[in-house]
Amino acid sequence: MREFNKADHWDTAAERYEKAAHPYTALYADAALTGVPLTPASRVLDVAAGTGALTFAAAAKGAHVLATDFSPGMVKRIAAKALPNVEARVMDGQALDLPDAGFDAVFSLFGVFMFPDWREGLAEMARVTRPDGYGVVAVWEDRGAGAFMLLGQLIKKLFPDRELAAMPEAMSILNTDEGFAKELVSAGYHDPRIEHVTHDFDLDMTLLDDLDGLFGSSPDWTGLSTEQKNLIVSELRLMAGDRPVLPIPSTALIGVARR
Repeated sequence: MREFNKADHWDTAAERYEKAAHPYTALYADAALTGVPLTPASRVLDVAAGTGALTFAAAAKGAHVLATDFSPGMVKRIAAKALPNVEARVMDGQALDLPDAGFDAVFSLFGVFMFPDWREGLAEMARVTRPDGYGVVAVWEDRGAGAFMLLGQLIKKLFPDRELAAMPEAMSILNTDEGFAKELVSAGYHDPRIEHVTHDFDLDMTLLDDLDGLFGSSPDWTGLSTEQKNLIVSELRLMAGDRPVLPIPSTALIGVARR
């Protein structure tokens, strides 16, 4: 089983994820909420919620939000905020322990595409969405985002004969408008629209002193030799020049559909 399909992997990563990834994914959460009318009467489900970037953005609009994730460590961090209109529960997104048609809007930002059975994850989202409700899914256009995306690009540039680690199957299907829309319809939604949203991930150049900490979980990084890692560092420093922060434009596809 791949590391990202193990709950304990995300339990271990939860603190680091909340500090580094959460503020960045929150930018895409704001985009995902655009065009989805939420009121204090709205019931929202966040599938594979991570540390709650979408959850808290929806809760700020007054909606009642149930955040679910298979990682107890992630769920614990959401629950620790103790917001009155947020509930957090450990749950498998491929088999939601929830009744049919119970939510006005169901979201999954950068989560469902990593499920072993991602089509079942999409179908489960549709099942629990009320008729005429909204389903919203975000996926990355490239190999993830930010530093991990850039790492793949640099490996292809510097070591063109080196094979990159295989990405989840869904990423090669959902990263086009046509493929994404088709899968949303197959899951049980209709009238999908796909938006491309780009934000800069600001890579703090002081992190180059601990790239094992930055890239440690990536098989593309751990498989490099010391010499190859040093070449990656040199290329990153060349790209940044005198800047303390290296902006890395990263694009997400956000699919919005109706039930």
